[in-house]
Amino acid sequence: MYRMLIVDDEEIITDGLAVVFGKMDLGLDLYKAYSGQEALELLDRTRVDIVLSDICMPEMDGLELMEHIRRRWPQCKLVFLTGHSDFNYVYQAIQAPGVQYVLKNEGYPKLIEAVKRALQELQETMQANDLIREAKEQLNTLETLAQGGYFRHLIHSVKVEQDVAEDFERLHIPLDASMPVLLALGSLTDSDTARSYSERQETALAVKLLAEKLLKERTVSLGVIDRYGDLIWLIQPDRSWAGDGAGAVGQIEQVEQMGQMEQIGKFLEGTFELIQQTCQESLGVTVAITFSAEKARWAMLPNLYDKVRQVQHYRAGDGERMVQRVQLHEAAVPDQVRDRFLQGKAETLAAHLEAGRKEDFLRLFREMAEPAGQECARGNPYLTELYYTIALMLLSYINRWEADEGIATGGLMNLEVHRTWCEAFRYLEDTAGNLFSVRRSGEQKRAASVIDRICLYIEENLDQDLSLVRLADVIHFNPSYLSRLFKQERGINLSEYIEELRVRQAKELLRRGELKVAEVGSLIGYVTPQSFTRVFKKWTGTTPQEYRTDVVGG
Repeated sequence: MYRMLIVDDEEIITDGLAVVFGKMDLGLDLYKAYSGQEALELLDRTRVDIVLSDICMPEMDGLELMEHIRRRWPQCKLVFLTGHSDFNYVYQAIQAPGVQYVLKNEGYPKLIEAVKRALQELQETMQANDLIREAKEQLNTLETLAQGGYFRHLIHSVKVEQDVAEDFERLHIPLDASMPVLLALGSLTDSDTARSYSERQETALAVKLLAEKLLKERTVSLGVIDRYGDLIWLIQPDRSWAGDGAGAVGQIEQVEQMGQMEQIGKFLEGTFELIQQTCQESLGVTVAITFSAEKARWAMLPNLYDKVRQVQHYRAGDGERMVQRVQLHEAAVPDQVRDRFLQGKAETLAAHLEAGRKEDFLRLFREMAEPAGQECARGNPYLTELYYTIALMLLSYINRWEADEGIATGGLMNLEVHRTWCEAFRYLEDTAGNLFSVRRSGEQKRAASVIDRICLYIEENLDQDLSLVRLADVIHFNPSYLSRLFKQERGINLSEYIEELRVRQAKELLRRGELKVAEVGSLIGYVTPQSFTRVFKKWTGTTPQEYRTDVVGG
């Protein structure tokens, strides 16, 4: 969904517009701010796609807010609502691209039309047809192939040479070899299982191009496809983050000194959400994103990749539309001995298992195990090697995923316990099936654990900011994924759960009769008595004062 922020210093206008647009089926997540500064704080914390703002406000007017928006979210569309009679003031606003204005006396129809036009512009920007055409053109270019092969070599190497600058120059890689890098991993799930290999490659490259198109607004990046068919983006902030006096591209060290790494993380989170939405709507693929929130030197690239991939695997839920940040000092350290499978088909089997692609795994496994059904001699060298290659791979994943308690492994590395080759390979297939089940069960358990943490945090902080953006910060998820995950686990919207807890606590405080109604509302997180009364009446059918009168008699 796209996000729209409504900004006006008059609360009645802000709330009224939120009610009007909330009743419309525009596919918008709505946010409110009652000043330019409050809007700026929200923009620092999450992506916003449309801003509907009064142009004339105290302290920070709409034009100043527009400048901040342009720096943070270049794709954002603006609609100014104004009653200002000074044409020059309005003229400044409409010179900027992606900006419209509506006079307050023109009424809701004009305003709704402007918002719909902004949505249309956003959707046209994200059209995938041109990306697919570019992907087909670039798929087999020497530069694309060379850059992809080079970075796969770096990522899957045990050690990276310290000086990669010469390679970067020869391969026309736009990144700065002298500066550290951020890494993002995108795992693609295609709803169309009938796509050919080349079609899947074109789709993956289209996603890569889309990401580079959006990321280039404030970063320098390069995307490649890894050995598992997932996308990797190597990202360096451009000089806009470090100010006009910055030096070359990729000024991460200067950015850190200015305390802006958190803002970069928010920019990447919001941009990847847009990428996910376009991929789902236009390409028919879902993308789970995990990215490093901390820099790493090029020499540490293999270790960085392993950490991000490990966190991607140990995600909560199915990962659909997930954008997750990795705090490298908090992530578990991968085993020093990294899995390397020499045979191509065994490598592909491992890739399917790693990515959770059960049907692809079973299809390839049965193809590889087909000779086992031909009553070969017991000591057949090829089948013996094939059995132990697959068995060792399964055992490796059982150990890595700590699934040994749920999967019996007694016969895995002992071929002699199986009477026939068919029985032996059926045992391997059953073990793989159990491993996929354990993987799915682990995702569900981790999802439940995350939601339990959120519920406990809410219960302990009812009087604090419990916005979706704030709660997402607590667990390092993006707001959209947290909202979806909570609904899956608890069956209700997160906002409804918070309101229900607050109303329950309010009833208890009102029954005691020790506090004024306004004080009760403040204690459970409502800034104004009007907001508290509106929510309380929505849940109980009565106002707080009426409830107190009915229950305690005054």
